[in-house]
Amino acid sequence: MKKTETKQSNYELQELQLEAAFSQVKSDMQEISIPKIDLTEFENRFEDIANQLWDAATEVGFFQLVNHGLPFSSITTGFSESKAFFDLPESIKGQYPLKNGSNAGWEYMEQVRPSTGVADQKESYQVTLPRMQGLWPNTKELTTFKTHILSLEHQAWQLGMKVLQCFAYKLGFEKNFFTVAHDRTQADYQSTLRLLHYLPISEDAELPENTWRAGAHTDYDCLTMVFQKKGQAGLQVCAGKDASIHQSWCEVEALDDVITCNIGDMLMRWSDDQLKSTLHRVRMPHKGENKNPRYSMAFFCQANKNVTIQGPKKTYPPISAEDYLKMRIAANFSR
Repeated sequence: MKKTETKQSNYELQELQLEAAFSQVKSDMQEISIPKIDLTEFENRFEDIANQLWDAATEVGFFQLVNHGLPFSSITTGFSESKAFFDLPESIKGQYPLKNGSNAGWEYMEQVRPSTGVADQKESYQVTLPRMQGLWPNTKELTTFKTHILSLEHQAWQLGMKVLQCFAYKLGFEKNFFTVAHDRTQADYQSTLRLLHYLPISEDAELPENTWRAGAHTDYDCLTMVFQKKGQAGLQVCAGKDASIHQSWCEVEALDDVITCNIGDMLMRWSDDQLKSTLHRVRMPHKGENKNPRYSMAFFCQANKNVTIQGPKKTYPPISAEDYLKMRIAANFSR
């Protein structure tokens, strides 16, 4: 095996080993402050915002966006449409199945994390624009679903590109470097809007040991932006630049108009490991907590298929975004 191939294999193996190690450790919960980044007057404050984002992404691994400019009405409408979809009978949702390797369509408890070996207690619906043929509910089933979800997808992409401009600048790339790499007009576009419904938990449910709403994992994209609903707790992060040593988790408060973000494996690789992809999970409700359904939405900024991923320092061999994403998806789904 060539030296570059060995480095690439070791990189992926280390990710899985790290996930497995975290899932087995009974870790202490800590209060860690997740930085809030104010995007007000983005163009005028670009360098200051870029520095704040860089510090947050390298020191903590997670950050939250406030005054981000994405209309609150778009977020609330997205949640309404999401609930309407998941409320459909399984016989209808089943007409729009997640296609193998496509990251588009509906799945029910098919995601199995390497860290747990148990299916996440959730269902999801993925929107990846070039792959949606035959996967949209018709207007008789959901009158405005497609229109509103497409609008939210576009607005989330625009916000994601603003954030990635900052990281491009800090890495020494042209400001529009990642915008070109995530061109939503191209047929090989891969960024995904995921609607998530974490299942309600009955008092007498007998679940397998080590069951989570979403087991410990890192994301495999460049940037993830998570929309949550106030009062629907559960997201936990293993934050801090030395998290792999101390293995401490903290709760992330769910707030309506605050977008929680993290760096994914793809950007970690692209930054030659300067930006850290951070483990996170969604826990089951504690005793006495609300056991009703939990809803969230996530936008994953994933470079177009034909884009080559390699950092300025060339720490890792080049790999296409298509091959990288296929490898990561295959490791996280049961089929």
